[in-house]
Amino acid sequence: MKKHLTRQEEFDILKIVLDKFLLLSVFLLALGIYMIISASTSIVIGLSVLLGGVILLIILTIMLIKEYEFIKS
Repeated sequence: MKKHLTRQEEFDILKIVLDKFLLLSVFLLALGIYMIISASTSIVIGLSVLLGGVILLIILTIMLIKEYEFIKS
């Protein structure tokens, strides 16, 4: 027999997942900026790390919009 989560439990799990996405994307953005500023790596590598952070933030935004529309309706 399967157990079902309550809405509050689902929301708590969603908050944890979204928090990890946000933390990882901010870390990638900071690392990319650091790599661009420092002279130890090439600018292309720093830009690619920065782009990865931007893509993660876009995914996070899409997930938030979908969840908001789900709760709203």
